[in-house]
Amino acid sequence: MTPEIQSLRSSSAAAQILSLSMKLTLTLLLSLSASLPISAGVTVTRTNYHGWPESILLANSKAEVLIVPLINRVMQFRFIGEEGVFWENPALFGQIADMRLTTWASRDWVNFGGDKSWPSPEGDWNLYTGRKGWRPPPAFDGASASVKMEGNTVVLSTEPDPFYGIRMQRKIQLHSSRPELSITTTFERVRGEPSSVGIWVITQLKHPEQLFAHIARRPVFTNGCVRLSQAPPPSLRLKDGLIQLERDLKTPHKIGLDADRLLWVGAQHTLLIECPRKQGKPYPDGGSNTEIYTSPDPLSYIELETLGPVEELKVGQRLKHINLYTLGRRKSSVADLQQEAQSLLR
Repeated sequence: MTPEIQSLRSSSAAAQILSLSMKLTLTLLLSLSASLPISAGVTVTRTNYHGWPESILLANSKAEVLIVPLINRVMQFRFIGEEGVFWENPALFGQIADMRLTTWASRDWVNFGGDKSWPSPEGDWNLYTGRKGWRPPPAFDGASASVKMEGNTVVLSTEPDPFYGIRMQRKIQLHSSRPELSITTTFERVRGEPSSVGIWVITQLKHPEQLFAHIARRPVFTNGCVRLSQAPPPSLRLKDGLIQLERDLKTPHKIGLDADRLLWVGAQHTLLIECPRKQGKPYPDGGSNTEIYTSPDPLSYIELETLGPVEELKVGQRLKHINLYTLGRRKSSVADLQQEAQSLLR
């Protein structure tokens, strides 16, 4: 463990994390008015979302996005007047994460839902934090974010993580007229020794009827995917260049893929997530640039995950990762679902 990491576990680090939420909340309050002007067909409005004050509503004529800076999440994406597709944990509505170092080190993870970003590889977290047990680094998961506007783009920024020395920024933009959302995630190292890290974006979605992924023309994996859980999903099948699976209600499952596009299909809506693979770059989890996780009951959600390559990051350097989310309405019956998925993923 480096001397810097050791020092960050001292009382000064505890004070830094203790004041983080208050400082960033103040920045948020000063940076937003009650309602900001229309820009390129998108309105930006301050709102209270599920008990989180100073949340942000992005809307065009078709769709809207709910952003909660107090927990650094994009919490919902939906057609106006219709049910959203992102999963949210109602047990945690209005709550914020406790970022005090002593508390963070001892408590279990809190699962808010929505869309977030963590560093990869996941297996390296404890090497940085020195924490026993599973827990994402604090500034990447639940810490409040400051807010600024760039036209119709909402920019969330965190303080540098006390263990990684990396600041995270997320630029959230809704298309002026289409139900398309783009999120650009940037990691910038501001202190610490160079180390290899990647950007990992996790989107939690409601219980699906089906999940699909398009297999690459030159697949990395012989069977289209790699198993990342103890047992493969029992519904997993490969047909006509598509990976297809359902959520297992009893057991968690996870697979890694080399797909550029992932598709969630619900009873009424679809969500396509796109993030191209960078050829010739090293990826975590056996070479996965996308992953699918399915949670068992009682938390009935799934995760569509995209990963950037793992690269050495030095002070002053940045990594960038772009996700495109396209919301749609379900058009086909169950019998024709694969054909619709082929069309959307092509």
